[in-house]
Amino acid sequence: MKTTLNTQELETLATPLNAALVPFMRRFPGNAGERQPVHTVYGGAHLFKSDTARKLGEKARQILDEHGVDPFVFGRAIGLEDAHAETIWKRVTEKLQREPVEDFRVDFEDGYGNRSDEEEDGHAAVVARELAAGMRDDTLPPFIGIRIKPFSQELMRRGLRTMDIVVSTLLAETGGKLPGNFVVTLPKIQLPEQVTLLADVFDAMEPRLGLAPHTLRLEFMIETTQSILSARGESNLPQFLDAARGRAVAAHFGTYDYTASCNITAAEQRMDHPSCDFARHMMQVAYAGTGLWLSDGATNVLPIGDRDTIHRAWKLHVDHIRHSLVHAYYQGWDLHPAQLPTRYAAVYDFFLSGLKPATERLRNFMEKAGQATLVGDVFGRAATGERLLNYFIRG
Repeated sequence: MKTTLNTQELETLATPLNAALVPFMRRFPGNAGERQPVHTVYGGAHLFKSDTARKLGEKARQILDEHGVDPFVFGRAIGLEDAHAETIWKRVTEKLQREPVEDFRVDFEDGYGNRSDEEEDGHAAVVARELAAGMRDDTLPPFIGIRIKPFSQELMRRGLRTMDIVVSTLLAETGGKLPGNFVVTLPKIQLPEQVTLLADVFDAMEPRLGLAPHTLRLEFMIETTQSILSARGESNLPQFLDAARGRAVAAHFGTYDYTASCNITAAEQRMDHPSCDFARHMMQVAYAGTGLWLSDGATNVLPIGDRDTIHRAWKLHVDHIRHSLVHAYYQGWDLHPAQLPTRYAAVYDFFLSGLKPATERLRNFMEKAGQATLVGDVFGRAATGERLLNYFIRG
């Protein structure tokens, strides 16, 4: 059959598109399939020890046994169906025994406060030695890092000094090795230049410390309105990613600083506030396909007190986690060991509850590959096959 354009003409016309696709594909590689932690536990740097994760797990199991009582009391307290209660209880207790914390951030910011330079220098060195001990004794969680102070005019030098002390001392203690999945968290970002500075400092540190290029990684804290929109009315989020120059691994949403920056009263500052949904959706649009992990914030009503109080706080925590999961935020912050049982219970329940319908849809899709299918009242297109597989991979 004769065509209007020959192959050479098509290749010539497609040259601009091909040139544009190369940087596009580099920026949007998709998700590589690496394991993403389901939470990040934050704790003050002055309290951190090499076995902190283990102790948090022990405390979490104690609270679960005391106030969860059994699978059905715990399940009803947090809104689980009785049919799933025993399965989830077994999984949660096993998880708390085997790997109670997936990601831990040693905090030199809000959870630490402002202290004298001498005191923070000392704590930074102690944290480095405890991290080295954790590496030696295999007591660190699979993901770990530090959160430094924000790059404001007042705190920038302090944040950089703390990071330098921790990293330099740690490498001296370990013979040049960092923990697996080590990351530096930069909070309260307002300008791309703040991210640029941290990337520039990493560039300068790595050769001096004998590290390979791009060994040091960072993550953003999105917790100001200026992170979402710049003074020009443009989104700063893509610019943060550009400024990181390939070093960014995650973007974490800071619920309470963000709602405060929106002038929302303290009584209404909560994880499921509509203003938070807006910011989280902006993050999704900016970072979808880039491979950057997204993390939600924390439930600040802690499970502390008598049983009824703990059960109410557990239910709130689970509701917030479900809200995050429905919005495709598969990671969030935890602040207290009593939140670990509900973190894992909510995640297990989310994926187990969707397992049967997802299995049926995937089976039907595979049987009729390339054709539109209808399972129950849910219409499935061929394009949904990849998304169904992603459900199983993540679950």
